[in-house]
Amino acid sequence: MNFRLKLSRVALTGALAGAAFLFGGCSMLDSAVENFTSVVGMNDTATVTANTAQIRSSYAVVAADLLEVKRGDRLDVLDQVEFEKVLWYRVRAHDEDKTEGWIEAQNLITSELLEKSREIAEQDKELPAQATGQLRAASNLRLSPEISESNLIYRLDNGSPFEIIDWEYVPKDQNISGDDSSTPQPAKEKDPAIEAAKDKAEPEKLEEKYDIWYRVRLDPSVSPAPSGWLFGRQVELQVPSDIVFYQSNTKKFVTWQRLDSVASDNVPMTGSNIKISRPGSWVILSRTNEVKARDGVEPDFDGILFLGYDKIRQEHYTIRRIEGVWGLLPLKVVGSGDSRTVSIQLMNQDGKMEEKIFPVAKSGAGLKVTVPEGIYTEGKK
Repeated sequence: MNFRLKLSRVALTGALAGAAFLFGGCSMLDSAVENFTSVVGMNDTATVTANTAQIRSSYAVVAADLLEVKRGDRLDVLDQVEFEKVLWYRVRAHDEDKTEGWIEAQNLITSELLEKSREIAEQDKELPAQATGQLRAASNLRLSPEISESNLIYRLDNGSPFEIIDWEYVPKDQNISGDDSSTPQPAKEKDPAIEAAKDKAEPEKLEEKYDIWYRVRLDPSVSPAPSGWLFGRQVELQVPSDIVFYQSNTKKFVTWQRLDSVASDNVPMTGSNIKISRPGSWVILSRTNEVKARDGVEPDFDGILFLGYDKIRQEHYTIRRIEGVWGLLPLKVVGSGDSRTVSIQLMNQDGKMEEKIFPVAKSGAGLKVTVPEGIYTEGKK
């Protein structure tokens, strides 16, 4: 259901509110709106997104707290009012007393938006997580990789963790500030003199041409909305601590999967958001900062690294490194124990995508990776 009130309804609500304040303050206002609700009525539900929030006796500044609700609680939506540029919902809780009152709309997600988020999650349910991340600042979760009033789900808190399922490079036709909810500004004109002075042989950089958006999966403890899109400038990738030092400034890790079995990949440090991963063997996909589009599509990665871990020496070793590929997600690791296969989508010399299977097996004290035939790399004829 669309919660936007028609003009006549807004006018009538405003008239009721004005009369109530003239004749007795908040209590009469509540009574007037309650009578209006019984006449007009609404029929929808919403889910609490905030960690905790209060249902109040009124949307006025001075109002009593009636009931504390928590993330995931469902409420019946009875009415809505915009008061001093803040949207409020009149709701009914599912507690024993069926408490009714007012709550700020920013603390809720409507059933319509929640269902759309679930549709995204349903499409991704068979896909393995490609990476993990967290927000470096509060950011808007959206239904699509673009900034629009119509695709906003709700605002996630700073530090919210999530799994990354996919991402998309969106051309920069506008300059967008760090807060994706702000109004986009027109792109700045380039200085011809500066552009002419650039080395023509230097490849164009990704961040100069694109903004990156991440499609993410969220745990119910973090968000009742299970999936959506996040603006990349607010996202910090959580590369496991035992491999983060192997990446370089010119080649960033974008996807990683373990090749060995461990009880827990990440062990949280007490009193800190930092996570320490147990050392192990990995397949890692990386990306240089160069534009490499083919038919308008950028590769998700251009490098593959198989990294083993020697438990006796307690050090990593390179099993196999392949540079200059053109690949797309998803990366999949199948199997368990000492016998696994890695599935990677790579472009062949004819410009078509192929699934390449890399068998991984125990070899002495370490691991061995069999590289399939026909791996096409840049510069290879």
